[in-house]
Amino acid sequence: MAPGLHLVATPIGNARDITLRALDVLASAEVLAAEDTRSLRRLMELHGVPVGDRPVLAYHEHNGARMRPRLLAEMAAGRSVAYASEAGTPMISDPGFHLARAAQAEGHAVTTAPGVSAVVTALTLSGLPTDRFLFCGFLPNASGARRKALEGVAGIRATLVFYESPRRLVAMLEDAAELLGPRPAAVCRELTKKFEDCRRADLPALAAHYTEHPPKGEIVVLIDRGDLPEIQEVDIEQEVNEALRTMSVRDAADAVSARLGVKRRVVYQLAMRLSGAGKDRP
Repeated sequence: MAPGLHLVATPIGNARDITLRALDVLASAEVLAAEDTRSLRRLMELHGVPVGDRPVLAYHEHNGARMRPRLLAEMAAGRSVAYASEAGTPMISDPGFHLARAAQAEGHAVTTAPGVSAVVTALTLSGLPTDRFLFCGFLPNASGARRKALEGVAGIRATLVFYESPRRLVAMLEDAAELLGPRPAAVCRELTKKFEDCRRADLPALAAHYTEHPPKGEIVVLIDRGDLPEIQEVDIEQEVNEALRTMSVRDAADAVSARLGVKRRVVYQLAMRLSGAGKDRP
């Protein structure tokens, strides 16, 4: 197996969701690293992949700064290192992000054995639009910070996807209903596991349901983009003019298109016209 870092996606529930390539990587890597070494050992034992005398090293958010030099040294010595997330795809709300960036910065090869992700799995079950979505990760614990974060994504024309704790789900849904309105939403729990559940309703109804029925398990919350007001050309022009003060035409078109949910071609043509009319730009 080639030296470097090999990222391994692991099942989020059903152990049979492991890929054949992931098993090959786990079987042949010289050094094994995992967010949870016990979970990795159980997964390998279940699929008949022996650990042998290979080192199995814990790498997680609490010891990452201390363990990264050890793993980078293994790569520098020409060894192959496999890193497995506790569940799902490394790099997605996962400490493997910092390890992969450090490996790339030092010139080591980084490859991935792709697999299941709770974000994509929930999207396929939610019944909400999948053509454009924004993964927001976990919202802040504190109420004020959580509400501010929700306000920040309220105008984005995309399905919003969050990870959430069972303890904070009701508070999150209540805040979202107040700040985003009664949008269609879905709460997906225990994906691919025995008690998998995906409940679809508007935000107030979901908040009421989980107030009466406290949830358990791992949760993904998805919120529809909602009925946003029609953007007028004068609004687009104002946004483009402002963006052109600090950005190139290309960057301004990208930024305004993403912020307003307007087709990039339309915004780019407008930016070209305004820039050619003598507006400030870099």
